[in-house]
Amino acid sequence: MQDKTVKKTVQKKHREPNNTRKADARRIDNKWEIFATGFFFVAVFAAVIGYLGYFTATSKQDMVNNSYNSRQEIFLSENYRGSIYSRDGEALAETVWDEQQNESRSYPFADLFAHIVGYSTKGRMGVEAMANYYLINTSTSLSNKAANDAAGLKNPGDSVYTTLDVQIQEVADSQLNIYKGAVVVTEVSTGKILAMVSHPDFDPNQISRIWDSLVENEDSSVLLNRATQGQYPPGSTFKIITALEYIRENPDTYNNYSYQCSGTFTSMGSKINCYHKTNHGQVDFERSFAKSCNSSFANIGMGLDRELFRETLEGLLFNQPLPMTLSHSTSKVTISADSTTDEMLQTSIGQGKTQISPMHLNMITSAIANNGILMKPYVIDHVENDTGRVIKSFAPESYGQLLSEAEAEILKAMMTAVVEEGTARKLSGQSYTAAGKTGSAEYNSNGDSHAWFTGFAPAEAPEVCVTIIVEGAGSGGDYAVPIAKRIFDAYFNEKK
Repeated sequence: MQDKTVKKTVQKKHREPNNTRKADARRIDNKWEIFATGFFFVAVFAAVIGYLGYFTATSKQDMVNNSYNSRQEIFLSENYRGSIYSRDGEALAETVWDEQQNESRSYPFADLFAHIVGYSTKGRMGVEAMANYYLINTSTSLSNKAANDAAGLKNPGDSVYTTLDVQIQEVADSQLNIYKGAVVVTEVSTGKILAMVSHPDFDPNQISRIWDSLVENEDSSVLLNRATQGQYPPGSTFKIITALEYIRENPDTYNNYSYQCSGTFTSMGSKINCYHKTNHGQVDFERSFAKSCNSSFANIGMGLDRELFRETLEGLLFNQPLPMTLSHSTSKVTISADSTTDEMLQTSIGQGKTQISPMHLNMITSAIANNGILMKPYVIDHVENDTGRVIKSFAPESYGQLLSEAEAEILKAMMTAVVEEGTARKLSGQSYTAAGKTGSAEYNSNGDSHAWFTGFAPAEAPEVCVTIIVEGAGSGGDYAVPIAKRIFDAYFNEKK
């Protein structure tokens, strides 16, 4: 009995070290779990801090411009809003004071730059919105800040210099005249916006007084910047894109194309008419484009690979945001393997459900003029403080290659033929050469049309790109082309 007790005691003594080791192992495991959990939360905290730092550094302007951020009011209590200038130094927006030293915003050109410069009362729009961060900040010297503080004066906000040209803007505005519509003028090699007009317009000096009437009128589109936010059927200007797709699918044989136009094209019960049912007769590829033959382009469209066409459209920025900072609408087009015959026919000539903004069409046209490379459009050139020291400069930036240089050269030649022997002949015979494409885009069942023109000059070495839409005017060749001519004239006369 005693031996058994001793044996059990010995066995127990042998078991104790194992239990101890297990307990120690559990403690070690727990320590590692605590360490791993702690490390995880430290890593998460560090990541959050890092992200907040990155977000603050990269999104500082967005944070300040947020309408819920009271820091704007702090800035404006210390600084008065800076001025906005044209590229040659004319004031487009400035802060002024009355006899009682009450501040107000003044727009010396009234409605001329209404949509592109915008307003800063009742919200913000245009450059006033885009450059708000700079306009309400000041980079004046510390000595000036101290002197102003001692005198109870506000500091001068920084000034924004735009790429806008007053003379070209005036010509574009006067030529669009009483018509609704839009004009966009850009510099081909840089993407600088030289002019942007939208009609109907408004006087930003009166925005507080007219605001309620504009908001209450649900049918009013006065505040809409038609140049960037307007959505229109592109009509025959879309033949630029249909032609590009045909060239891509037939790189060696597109010049062999031939079609007998009778004024009408019919397929699977769907019918397309040429403008005013004009009979163009025998046309090749270039002449189809120059004469803007709907029947021929409907025929071309029916032979295109729909999936490849969809890829081309996506590559030209349809159905996606544009690479620009101005508020804009997304251009829309629907092409797929399931598209009906009627949808394909309508799309091929820029009708049906296809919608585009004048700014987007200008970008495509400018890329063609610039050997296939799209330069991102921009309107703010640089920011200066009150002594003229440059605080921030904005340089031209390439978005990338929308089409190959060879494709761009082919389209340039075709667009030159439009001016020399096609629907834009009113631009031929000038001191400069030009290239472009007209459009008459039907927008209702009555056959009423918007008048389009998009093009560039000089044709052989493009400098300036102009895109115009005149709502409800009819033929692009009759109404939009003469406006383009006056704008090109102004641009080249200014260079003399």
